[in-house]
Amino acid sequence: MTRPTTPDLSPLGKTVTYRDRYAPELLFPIARHGKRAEIGVDEAALPFSGVDVWTGYELSWLNAKGKPQVAIVTFHIPATSANLVESKSFKLYLNSFNQTRVESVAALTAMLEKDLSAATGAPVSARVVLPDAFGAERIAALPGESIDELDIEVNDYTPDPARLKADPAHIVTETLRSELLKSNCLVTGQPDWGGVTIAYTGPKIDRESLLRYLIGFRQHNEFHEQCVERIFMDVARQCGATELTVYARYTRRGGLDINPFRTNCGAAVPDNVRTARQ
Repeated sequence: MTRPTTPDLSPLGKTVTYRDRYAPELLFPIARHGKRAEIGVDEAALPFSGVDVWTGYELSWLNAKGKPQVAIVTFHIPATSANLVESKSFKLYLNSFNQTRVESVAALTAMLEKDLSAATGAPVSARVVLPDAFGAERIAALPGESIDELDIEVNDYTPDPARLKADPAHIVTETLRSELLKSNCLVTGQPDWGGVTIAYTGPKIDRESLLRYLIGFRQHNEFHEQCVERIFMDVARQCGATELTVYARYTRRGGLDINPFRTNCGAAVPDNVRTARQ
């Protein structure tokens, strides 16, 4: 039987029984192709590369002697993967380690990578950070010049790409950022809060138009990864950016944060440094 991968069949918005023994079957993949087709992305020739960087702050398991262990774990899920993973199912999966004995951190990492790779359809890397290294975890602002202080009037809260304006006579390279990104969960409608940075080379983007566009996601229902890909495609098409990178960091929910990164110019994946709100 084909495993369902549509959001309405996921654990989101449903009462579930929390399991504390290893259960990789809890992971619920959702195919990327539907939303990508909606924004005109050809999956045979993706116009971007990138990853979804997930951070799990509530990973715990038992060592071989039954003693509880805790860690922070980071996952890199390639944008080329066929599926993303629904976040509540991801939380349930991580919780299933709570009463599971694992011989070593290396064995745990291998299990995490195997299960996430199987669910997404692409190789996923995992990095487990133990408590003695927690002090090295950093907090920093997203890169770029903030556009949030622009004194604009906003009356529409839908992400209309027609709002985006750029000056083709003025080619620039710059990085802009906003902390005013808010969207809603595709299934439950619960708010998702985030910040976004847009680095580009191309016609100079009118900053007021960009801020209105980003604020337009405020009542929009989509998953984090889908929002970032929509922003990428809209800015590329409407503004004519020849080199473009879009990176968003969303605040955590259920002990997880999701940070999608998309680029068409080979930009390096940034270090997983959380913002103050995360």
